[in-house]
Amino acid sequence: MLLTSLVSNSPNGTFCLPKGAVKQGGGHNPIPQKQEEWKFLKSLAPPLMAAVLTLSPLSITPVSHAQAIDVQRGAALFRRTCIGCHDAGGNIIQPGATLFTKDLQRNGVDTEEEIYRGFGEKCAPRGQCTFGARLQDEEIKILAEFVKLQADQNWPNILIEDK
Repeated sequence: MLLTSLVSNSPNGTFCLPKGAVKQGGGHNPIPQKQEEWKFLKSLAPPLMAAVLTLSPLSITPVSHAQAIDVQRGAALFRRTCIGCHDAGGNIIQPGATLFTKDLQRNGVDTEEEIYRGFGEKCAPRGQCTFGARLQDEEIKILAEFVKLQADQNWPNILIEDK
């Protein structure tokens, strides 16, 4: 239904009501109703933002200090023992055996436990992981956790605090 517009800047002097709407009363203007709706929505914004900001920490799993230290230890161990061949998660000796998720999955070592077991008796070709015998079990566990974390994040830059 076309109506003559009371708005002076309308190009052709007409506007359409939304489908299903009917003109009520002689001079009902839909603009004040929209302004009231807008005012109502604007009044809800501050309390909604406060609720979102208050509740958002509940959905984010905090990284504990101990976890951060293990990541730092893993990065330091990786730099000391692995980075020569696996810089940035790659593999300079066997390009198909990188530490990226797709290669870990293809080679059947895509969990922390499988990565942990691969640092020694299952390391192939034989003798590649010569440092494995020099590391303690706890160090190998930390390395496996670090490698899995890095692989899950597509190997971002390794940042550690040098001490």
